[in-house]
Amino acid sequence: MAKTKFRPLHDRVVVRRIEADNKSAGGIIIPDTAKEKPQEGEIIAVGPGGRDEGGKLVPVDVKTGDRVLFGKWSGTEVKLDGEELLIMKESDIMGVIA
Repeated sequence: MAKTKFRPLHDRVVVRRIEADNKSAGGIIIPDTAKEKPQEGEIIAVGPGGRDEGGKLVPVDVKTGDRVLFGKWSGTEVKLDGEELLIMKESDIMGVIA
């Protein structure tokens, strides 16, 4: 992705979906119309973090470049620099893939 002038606020992150394989485990080719949207992505931008009740900044646990899993309906789809991305809260992320 080209360097974007977009910075998420608070505990939000920008995620690029990682496309799934076109074949099933048995070798059957899955057409685009039958595919589900992938629930795996790469973090490309991270906000500074949220605030607790005392006003103290709580940093985000993920960082740029992390591969993450998220819920099927998580985030808001946006188009930045011609690329389809998701903006979601850190709490929508289920985990980081090591």
